[in-house]
Amino acid sequence: MRFILRFFGFLFSIGAMVFVIGAAGAAFFYWKFSQDLPDHAALANYEPPVMSRVHAADGSLLAEYATERRLYLPIQAMPKIVVAAFLSAEDKNFYKHGGVDPEGLVRAALTNFKSGKKQGASTITQQVAKNFLLSPEQTFERKAKEALIAFRIEAAYSKDKILELYLNEIFLGTIVPGRNLHGVAAAALDYFGKSVHELTINEAAYLAALPKGPNNYHPYRQTQKALDRRNEIIGLMAQNGYITKEEAEAARKMPLGVNPRVAFANAANANYFTEEVRREIAERYGEKKLYEGGLSVRATLDPKMQAWARKALVDGLIRYDQSHGWRGAQAKVDLVGRDWGLAVSEVSGLGDVAPWRLAVVLSTTGGAAQIGLQPRREASGHVSKDRETGTIGADGTRWTGRSPAAALNPGDVVYVEAIDGGRGLYRLRQRPEISGAIVAMDPYTGRVHAMVGGFSYDESQFNRATQAMRQPGSSFKPIVYSAALDNGYTPSSIVQDSPITIEAGPGQEAWTPSNYDGKSGGPHTLRYGIEHSKNLMTVRLAKDVGMPLIAEYARRFGVYDDMLPVLPMSLGAGETTVMRMVTAYSMLANGGRRIRPTLIDRIQDRVGETIYKHDTRKCLGCDAEKWSGQDEPKLVDDSEQVLDPLTAYQMTSIMEGVVQRGTATILKQVGKPLAGKTGTTNDAKDAWFVGFSPDLAVGVYLGFDKPRSLGDRATGGGLAAPIALDFLKQALKDKPPTPFRVPPGIKLIRVSASSGMRAGSGDGPGTILEAFKPGTAPPDAYVAAPSQNSAPAAVPPDADRAAQAGGLY
Repeated sequence: MRFILRFFGFLFSIGAMVFVIGAAGAAFFYWKFSQDLPDHAALANYEPPVMSRVHAADGSLLAEYATERRLYLPIQAMPKIVVAAFLSAEDKNFYKHGGVDPEGLVRAALTNFKSGKKQGASTITQQVAKNFLLSPEQTFERKAKEALIAFRIEAAYSKDKILELYLNEIFLGTIVPGRNLHGVAAAALDYFGKSVHELTINEAAYLAALPKGPNNYHPYRQTQKALDRRNEIIGLMAQNGYITKEEAEAARKMPLGVNPRVAFANAANANYFTEEVRREIAERYGEKKLYEGGLSVRATLDPKMQAWARKALVDGLIRYDQSHGWRGAQAKVDLVGRDWGLAVSEVSGLGDVAPWRLAVVLSTTGGAAQIGLQPRREASGHVSKDRETGTIGADGTRWTGRSPAAALNPGDVVYVEAIDGGRGLYRLRQRPEISGAIVAMDPYTGRVHAMVGGFSYDESQFNRATQAMRQPGSSFKPIVYSAALDNGYTPSSIVQDSPITIEAGPGQEAWTPSNYDGKSGGPHTLRYGIEHSKNLMTVRLAKDVGMPLIAEYARRFGVYDDMLPVLPMSLGAGETTVMRMVTAYSMLANGGRRIRPTLIDRIQDRVGETIYKHDTRKCLGCDAEKWSGQDEPKLVDDSEQVLDPLTAYQMTSIMEGVVQRGTATILKQVGKPLAGKTGTTNDAKDAWFVGFSPDLAVGVYLGFDKPRSLGDRATGGGLAAPIALDFLKQALKDKPPTPFRVPPGIKLIRVSASSGMRAGSGDGPGTILEAFKPGTAPPDAYVAAPSQNSAPAAVPPDADRAAQAGGLY
């Protein structure tokens, strides 16, 4: 008996020693591998990177920005069929184990022993743990840390939260080059072009096959392997009771059905706009927040207006370019002994000029050119084996002034566009050398509805709407005339259109400006000076008003930050941008109130909280719990008044005359009330039109990136105004012909358009309704002028009346 007791005592001692050693080993193991691991707090606060998305004003998607392409979806919103597929494929015991699955370990070991294949046994929790490790290597130390982190994750999170992290974190490959997909929501969009909620059993099963190695089950390069693995997972889903055998059998018969989402509907039209938005967000919040913060951005862009603006600008650039002749092929390839399709596929083209396509000239016979169109690339990235051919006939090269055989040679790679009606006929195209920009804006809020910064974003990402500093030329004159109207002048004031020489100072050459046509016309009304863009009148007016005051107005309107107060600047000799000019004209359209141009309405963070809002107006009564007969809510506009509202209307009325009788009469074709001003700089290096309707402002600029003359006869009215016409015809076609609002205090009096004097009762043609401020209207009767050479004075000479005309606000 004593022996037995001693024996059991010995065994107990051995067991205790083993236990102590084991416990010590476990403690050492835990201490060694738990160094530098994240604590519970870090795990609980973990937020995976989420892509930011930009939406247009109508809600359509414009762009996505991400280092890891991920849309975060809460587990409550995750479709059950998707959860079932991933649990069956990755961790059927997920809701039973504590982070590491002993049953899975044993099963994997037996499988490895029997088959000789290497099968992992990582649970979903362990796979989530990988995201907290810096190193991806397959080592014992890393696996040990992975297990420890898995235990910590199980302590920090509920099972549902862990599964939520997994389904949003897991890497699911790349189906569209350059877009690495993380999470099932993003993968559903890119692989199948549909929401995760629309996935079928077979589609969910295919996504669940990808975590084991996306390249191993690529839908194009490893199609059979992908089908086999998908069908295996469908079988597991049925085995685990998530679907019926009948459903599994039907799902196995389905093809993979991968249908990659290549681009967004409005992407090609809006590239300049979205890049400007991207830059603004990055400057405001930083690159990390942009690419990982899950921001939801509501932009101001109107997709329809954007499409109209881009077409109008592109058509205008092409018109100018084609009028200057054919410059030759884009490239040349050797067709001898080669597949012409592969030869032309090696030539890189612009991806945002559809419906243009690259083509290679195969032969020129019988007054026509036979062409082979560049093969399209399949979703896999390979060149399609299909070959399309066509013909460029005489109509297709008519604009070049040459026949197809004279303009083209075999091997030439050119751009072509299908002629309406098909039949395999194409028109020859060429990339224009000239560039330009167009901006359309709401004049009351500064919301930019459309912005195009050049012919092709693929060709040049330089945005001529916001980055190109160009001389506005005569389109700056309304700022000069606004300063004059705000400080004593009226639209009927007389200014001499006669030669003037400005002394520049000792040792400097005098400046002698001239009108565009080189002529002068004597005394004219201030209105006439704008309508017909008279440089001499503008310089005399600026000299009288004073350039320091005009520089202040230019600053208040945002055209220049610090304009040099010298007289040449009155003719638009400084440099500014299209965006700034449209913003300035918007302030004339809205009654003289300051606006801030914006491409963004609102930004929300990953949880939906608004972190930026452009409209800061106060809304009185908007927070009422219910309606109890009170007045309706009111928006309070507390923006700064930069110009007298009466002056703003006078300037608007004068610029209506530019459209009706002046340098922009082509815009009368729109058939709606419009005001605006053309602009042409020295040597015709820049051509402008900036104008507005009662609720839409637009600016157009044309010029070369390396400034040079557009031609001896180039003008803003001839080049820029037709582009504005094409755009406004579309943008305003469904708008009623609402006249500009006349502010209280304005007196509309019929005057002679040529003299500015009050018209008699019998005057008809040659008279107009002119806008006057109180106390500044022409007198009912006139006294004889003291001499035949002096011009009639339409501005009351007494100081009191001049003071009533308004001053600088």
